[in-house]
Amino acid sequence: MRLSATLMLVAMAVVFAIAFPRQDLHPAWGYVRAFAEAGMIGGLADWFAVTALFRHPLGLPIPHTAIIPRNKDRIADTMADFLRRNFLTPHVVARRLQDMNLAAALGRFLVERRSSDAELGRIRSGAVQLLVDLLEALDPERLGLQVKAGLAAQARKLEVSPLLGRMLAGAMQDGRHRPVIDALVRWAGLTLEGNEELVREMIRARANAVLRWTGLDDRLSSSVLDGLYRLLAEILVDPQHPLRGRMEEGLAKLAANLQTDPVVRAKVERAKLDLLANPALGDWWMGVWERIRHGMIAAARDPDSALDGQLGAALRELGEKLQSDPALQAQINRLARRTLVGVAQRYGEQIVRLVSETVKRWDAQTITDRIENAVGRDLQFIRINGTLVGGLVGVALHAITQLF
Repeated sequence: MRLSATLMLVAMAVVFAIAFPRQDLHPAWGYVRAFAEAGMIGGLADWFAVTALFRHPLGLPIPHTAIIPRNKDRIADTMADFLRRNFLTPHVVARRLQDMNLAAALGRFLVERRSSDAELGRIRSGAVQLLVDLLEALDPERLGLQVKAGLAAQARKLEVSPLLGRMLAGAMQDGRHRPVIDALVRWAGLTLEGNEELVREMIRARANAVLRWTGLDDRLSSSVLDGLYRLLAEILVDPQHPLRGRMEEGLAKLAANLQTDPVVRAKVERAKLDLLANPALGDWWMGVWERIRHGMIAAARDPDSALDGQLGAALRELGEKLQSDPALQAQINRLARRTLVGVAQRYGEQIVRLVSETVKRWDAQTITDRIENAVGRDLQFIRINGTLVGGLVGVALHAITQLF
């Protein structure tokens, strides 16, 4: 566009050079000369004006030129003040978010994911590539160790015994402990079945010589095993079996002790600390972290596949809930407003200071190039329009002089 504007100015000069010696041959040549002459003047004036914004025209230190490079610090402060007053004050953020239904918009995005991908494809692809680059660039071992240290520090602060007690008590109130008891009974039966010979040997070893001599030790061991199998079967099929009740009483007592007994709580705390200090737990976590990182990279590279199946169905269900439940929308929108207002209040000044200091650190050429490229083609259209408008004004003035 800069070349086009310059070529138009050159064209006006060529037309003027052709028309000027011929203006007395025919009245039309006078209009052509007037158009070209005024077009040159308009084009040159606008070239000077556009150039003076960013640099000295022809390198000459003419006063009031190179306006942007000379005033870049003031421009930086003005940009920061503009952001502060119009975007990053708490009342402005709250007012702008007041009429925005962020929850419903999120719901539409989750439900209409494919159409939203078409609309936001460039944004998503850029964000995906940024996430992939970030995950691949980070040192996986160092990051995994940092995450592990952070989790371990939080785990040390958290007393898990009361939490486990409340979880167990809540599970028993809802009856969710019964499948666990059934699973334990089945496990005991399978363990007994897999170790029958060991049980028989233990009974034989404890039987006296008379029982072994008469062969009654085999009958005794078979009777013991049959009795144990029958007992486990009765516990499994009878919800009111006394031993099942004893097990539930034991679980209830354990839930209470986990919450109130200092000795039990201290034992659980020591076990937690021993577990955290175990190197095997660290090795296990590093393996889990690597799987998580590779899974995140794969999901970022192929988000459509990652959002298929149960995860995609769950997200769509969440999106439908967000769209249809006004109470949920109100809660999420209120949380979003409070969060963003809090961010603006706590970090708004730091954000605008970052903008100001960044612009101030740019050299004159950098800020000139960036602003000029940001404005783009319109700067050269100013020159083109100035050339054309100047030419038309020249024709009009020539016509007026001919009439009067």
